[in-house]
Amino acid sequence: MSLSGLFPIDKWNFTSQSVLNNLPPEEYEELCAHMYEQEYGKGEVLFREGTLPGGILFIRQGKVKKYKMGRDGKEQIIYVANSGELIGYHAVLAGERYPDSAATLEKSVISFISKEDFLHVLERSAVLPQRLLKTLSHEFTVLTNSISVFATRSVKERLAIALIVLREKFKEEGAAAGEVVVNVSRHDLANMVGTGNENVVRFLKEFKTEGILATKGRKIIILDIKKLVELSGYGL
Repeated sequence: MSLSGLFPIDKWNFTSQSVLNNLPPEEYEELCAHMYEQEYGKGEVLFREGTLPGGILFIRQGKVKKYKMGRDGKEQIIYVANSGELIGYHAVLAGERYPDSAATLEKSVISFISKEDFLHVLERSAVLPQRLLKTLSHEFTVLTNSISVFATRSVKERLAIALIVLREKFKEEGAAAGEVVVNVSRHDLANMVGTGNENVVRFLKEFKTEGILATKGRKIIILDIKKLVELSGYGL
């Protein structure tokens, strides 16, 4: 089922997958000339907060969590990037160190574009700067929305929102019409919501009792998206 008219999913997803689409052929070829591809297993770190960027990463297949570490050593997941998205370009554009860390949530295939190649194309392109400006502006809106939710919504509402967003990212893997399987650990889900594992487990059981979802091990099968939207506080 589409979220159109039910939930403002555009306020939760970045749009970096559009940055490289339909670039002038010579620019795209230059970006790809020295690009190399690598496979990663689940849980592998792609870059760490505070390190210098060597380039940008293009997610060809898989999902990547972007997160910050608290003083207590606990992760706060700030975004989950999907196939087709770019990550790591903020630090390259700013000429600064990475403001966050990134690690794979599942087996992934990632392509690397060097900082030099990316900046060289950016300096000469009439298209790429406009796209990046638009993308960065939208990402600011997404992050502002996320901060507002953490400040004003209950844990139950935040969990419902996290499941809706993850459903959108995993929906291509749905095994049956109307059902979407979200394959994410309870620990990562808790770090998205900003709560303890025990709270996530408790509310998932409650959602399961209400027929909103089912579980198979770590997999969460979303059954009733309308009810989940109502619980998120975005119900019409």
